[in-house]
Amino acid sequence: MKVFYFYLLPAIAFSCACKEQHQLVPIITAQDYKKGMSFLNKQNDSAFYYFNRVAASSKDSVEIATAYNIMATIQSDAGDYYGSQESLLASLKYLKEQNVKDHYSLLSDYNELGTNSQNLKNYDASIEYYDQALKFIKDDNFKIITLNNKALVYQKMKKYTQAISIYQSILGQSKADRKEYARILTNLAITRWLQDSTYRSAPDLLEALQIRKDEKDDWGLNSSYAHLSDYYAHSRPDSALFYADRMYAIAQQLNSPDDQMEALQKLISLSPAKALKQYFERYQHLNDSVQTARNSAKNQFALIRYEAEKSKADNLRLQKDNIQQRIIFYGTVSIFAVILGIAVAWYRKRRQRMQWESENAVRESQLKTSKKVHDVVANGLYRLMTEVEYQESINKEHILDRIEVLYEESRRISYDQPQKTNYDFQELIAGLVMSFASPAIKVATFGDDKALLNNLNDRTKVELEQILQELMINMKKHSFAQSVFIKFEQLGDQLQIQYTDDGVGLPAVFRYGNGLTNTENRIRDIGGRIIFDKSTRKGLKILIQFPII
Repeated sequence: MKVFYFYLLPAIAFSCACKEQHQLVPIITAQDYKKGMSFLNKQNDSAFYYFNRVAASSKDSVEIATAYNIMATIQSDAGDYYGSQESLLASLKYLKEQNVKDHYSLLSDYNELGTNSQNLKNYDASIEYYDQALKFIKDDNFKIITLNNKALVYQKMKKYTQAISIYQSILGQSKADRKEYARILTNLAITRWLQDSTYRSAPDLLEALQIRKDEKDDWGLNSSYAHLSDYYAHSRPDSALFYADRMYAIAQQLNSPDDQMEALQKLISLSPAKALKQYFERYQHLNDSVQTARNSAKNQFALIRYEAEKSKADNLRLQKDNIQQRIIFYGTVSIFAVILGIAVAWYRKRRQRMQWESENAVRESQLKTSKKVHDVVANGLYRLMTEVEYQESINKEHILDRIEVLYEESRRISYDQPQKTNYDFQELIAGLVMSFASPAIKVATFGDDKALLNNLNDRTKVELEQILQELMINMKKHSFAQSVFIKFEQLGDQLQIQYTDDGVGLPAVFRYGNGLTNTENRIRDIGGRIIFDKSTRKGLKILIQFPII
């Protein structure tokens, strides 16, 4: 949760390297602005609604820019970084560099754009935005905070020399602010260690930890515990485990799901095998909850904006109708009555249709997200559980790698980014299918040649992976099969896949669930078809065909 401070004019949002803080100013202004401020950090969807009204109705350019900036902060806090960028760019349209009164809003917008770009891993753009913000900063304390942010981006880019140079230049200037000094000292120490693994960062990290304990800086303690756990991970695993456990405890106290998931990843990596299950289950639950909350918030912000734009358009249309009605009224009463009746009926019909389109757009977005979560995250977790079930010993590194992949996939779904396919697709398919093999289930494939599978286009690869994963999961859950055979065969310009198992087969009354419905939709999307062979008395046979190109 980001923390808002109201003592600057008009809206300064600075995000610090270890935890973001946004600094805003109360403006004596419209009632909607005051209502938005009263809901901020309590009911952010309501706050977003009122600031959106300010942006739509205010006549003051600085007030509009400030409203958009606060909306962007709320969106960023909810993980909607693209929506936040859109709001910030809208804010910049109302500001001019030559107007001194706009400078505070300009530095706030550029600083927040730098933070969003950093979160989206667009580091070059982040550096440019921070440089733009620095042009308008007059206060040395704010300059130190922004330079600290910029140095953190250089650290993430692995440009350690540039990062260290900035940290060294501002460390001495920050001693008056103990919290800021501890933050910069921590960042400098960890950057030196990243540059040179033999560098002893422990004294500086422990000094910063003690300062944060003295200052009762819980967010800072969360950061210190995370860095100390990373630092000791290889040299002193017991100490690393201790600090990971402390990080998890304080992240729970702060009610920060992202920090809890980071701490759980460290605990999974460092804990003995008998403790892995509880940490893994907690991580899975948190990941699902965060994903659902962020998608819900993203849809809610979009709906609020849509309704506001629709209301504004309706008001303009009503104004036009009123002018026409006056002209008609002074003409003849009969013509006025006819035209008014037509206008009211048309208006109601159009309003109903626009409302239906709005609801349908939200519903389609939710269904699309639900499908991605089911196919990518839920099925991926089930596949990982299947592999772990039959392993005599647990390879923690392998599990962590798989969890990392699922975590990145869930973030990709949240940001609505395309899936990357620059990998050996034949090896991926072979590994997917064979991961369902066990002492009780024999799995075999034929014809899955590299030349054939790697030649498929990127979209077909993505869909085919999810199709085969859904078939194997359905087999594992429902068929009680002992043998599974999958045959790949090229027939002209078509790829034919024949799936066969010796399980219980299809019931007499067969209805598609969400998984098979998504599977059929995926096959249709790549121009293919699926056929369930119901003539077999035992087992299940499925034929899938689709164009290779």
